[in-house]
Amino acid sequence: MPIFQHKKILITAGPTYEPIDPVRFIGNRSTGKMGIAIADAFAERQADVTLILGPTTNRPNNKNITTICVETADEMYAECLKHANHADVIIMSAAVADYKVKQVSSQKIKKAEDSIQLELIKNVDILFELGKIKTHQLLVGFALETENVLENAKAKLKKKNLDLIIANTTNQNGEGFGFDTNKISIIDKDNKIYNFELKQKQELAEDICNVIATYLNR
Repeated sequence: MPIFQHKKILITAGPTYEPIDPVRFIGNRSTGKMGIAIADAFAERQADVTLILGPTTNRPNNKNITTICVETADEMYAECLKHANHADVIIMSAAVADYKVKQVSSQKIKKAEDSIQLELIKNVDILFELGKIKTHQLLVGFALETENVLENAKAKLKKKNLDLIIANTTNQNGEGFGFDTNKISIIDKDNKIYNFELKQKQELAEDICNVIATYLNR
């Protein structure tokens, strides 16, 4: 039987939008392409895939994927808590906003003064919270860094009780948000590093599946 057949895979992808008022929000440049490619790759290997997807127009190709659309970090966290306990593998590829507006305006903020001040408060760290409560799950995080990529990723892996972390950067053309390609390194708890050169995100998704398979085979 294929290793992922009937395995429950939970994946987050895309950005979150944190509202300022009814028409404005705090967000980021994530398109969800990497996480969606991972979801498709697992579904093709006969896994039972649930994709929690932030606001993006991109969608998975495989019709067997259960896609749950959310907007804010709080909504994504709530859905993760609903599904995490049943998952065999959790892959947190979403680019969750670190902060949200403390007091969201119920009406559109009118342009008046030359400057405006918004008080921001921290969003829940979904990956950290899942790391605290995980039992049998293989927990995989992402680390998008602009400097000291491997060092920062290793620190995140340890702090958040992860099994694997996937590190990448936006420093090179063709890497990170918005591109169909990416370049990644996968680091495990023993500091073993798997390096993958720039290639299509669909190809990297297959690489990620293969690395995860080695850990499920242990």
